[in-house]
Amino acid sequence: MDRENPSIILDAKEVDDAVFRIAQEITQRHSDLEKVALVGIHTRGVHLAKRIRDAVEKISAKALRTGEIDITLYRDDWTKIGYSPVVQSTKIDFPVDDMIIILVDDVLFTGRTTRAALDELIDFGRPAKVELAVLVDRGMRELPIQADYVGVFEITDRHQMVNVMLTECDGKDLVVLSKNGD
Repeated sequence: MDRENPSIILDAKEVDDAVFRIAQEITQRHSDLEKVALVGIHTRGVHLAKRIRDAVEKISAKALRTGEIDITLYRDDWTKIGYSPVVQSTKIDFPVDDMIIILVDDVLFTGRTTRAALDELIDFGRPAKVELAVLVDRGMRELPIQADYVGVFEITDRHQMVNVMLTECDGKDLVVLSKNGD
């Protein structure tokens, strides 16, 4: 990475490019987009799912169904995150049965968030297939989960954090690598 600031993984243009690449891959892999839906994992995965939906529509002139999922109560560590966890909305207002559902998240790390999202998604029905799209895959899996669509691979160590900032919730698009506590 030849940047002034080596902690920057993606700048705003690179975030846009990564989202567009993911959208292109989705349209190339799925000839029948009527059977495909995006489900963003709160919080930044929801915003990324909407961006991917918009990019797919620009590429194919077809709109994908889009939903959102909050996995807080499905986490395997929810009792450790506090007695009053903040639970956001889950909104899947289309049938998931026999659909290809693409879960969307900002960062894939241990795989536990994806596992929780799968558990919750199955409560809504039985998809034909579930795929995973992430902006950043940082390796270090604890569960056998792999993304189907990846904006960028950034191998990290456990002492580092990948922080994704998106305009919708952070005022800018930027992905940075930092040490815990930075």
